[in-house]
Amino acid sequence: MSSDTDTHRDLMAALKAAAGQGGDAFEQATIRAFEHVFAHLERLNAHVSQGGPDGEDRPLAAGESATLR
Repeated sequence: MSSDTDTHRDLMAALKAAAGQGGDAFEQATIRAFEHVFAHLERLNAHVSQGGPDGEDRPLAAGESATLR
């Protein structure tokens, strides 16, 4: 987890450093940050609990809709 925390700090630092700069520096920093967020969401969505009576926690089946709860 510390590696991920370091990644979060690096992404935030890049966003802050790029703010107000010309060119596409801020856009590129934003894209990298969102790619990381989407990777987190993908992992979350792959293990969404269906919340049945047994409270199972299973990976989603192929084509099954993911819902964050």
